[in-house]
Amino acid sequence: MTLSYDLYWSFRSPYSYMITPRLLKLEAEHDVRCDVRPVYPLAVRTPEFFEQQDPLWLRYFMVDVFREAAFRGLPFRWPRPDPVQRDEAHGYRIPQPYIHRLTHLGVAAAERGRGLPFLAEVSRVIWSGEVDDWHEGDHLARATERAGLDWGEITAAVDADPERFRAIVEKNQVDQRDAGHWGVPMMVFGGEPFFGQDRFDQMVWRMQAAGLAARGAPPTSD
Repeated sequence: MTLSYDLYWSFRSPYSYMITPRLLKLEAEHDVRCDVRPVYPLAVRTPEFFEQQDPLWLRYFMVDVFREAAFRGLPFRWPRPDPVQRDEAHGYRIPQPYIHRLTHLGVAAAERGRGLPFLAEVSRVIWSGEVDDWHEGDHLARATERAGLDWGEITAAVDADPERFRAIVEKNQVDQRDAGHWGVPMMVFGGEPFFGQDRFDQMVWRMQAAGLAARGAPPTSD
């Protein structure tokens, strides 16, 4: 029996980037399906969240993301440019030319059955530090092709009906909260939320209890 789970994920979240290789490996090796549910980052949804933080929050966060990337053996640098723009006068409450389109592209990829590969390829371009100006040239197009999608087709679909994609993202955000949390990455399996990349092993543990099977393994008999 194929197990499935929902993945709430943001292109602005370094922890979302860091968990994706493990999710890909899980799906490659086991009979499990990831239902990708992209959401806008908190900086866009609730900018006041960042305006009210203790200064120690940001200091610790910046230590932890670099440490976690090193621990996981993942290349990492804060994106250039940041997918979410900010200015001193208005904070994050300004037009966002990048994150909405990225998120809508993630929805389109999920609709075409290539959501997780798309997240993996695009987030590596954005977060690995291997690419400057990820938003220019053909960086995103090449990542999309590596994910098994047609860049021209997927961008045309998103550009033709942005409101439909916005509505899907907003529903994802409602469903995410209903499932038990608002942060990313968040997986929901069997109605149980697993918030944070550090909850991956616990989710797999629950899946194993539910009969998680290796791909190609013979079916079990009762």
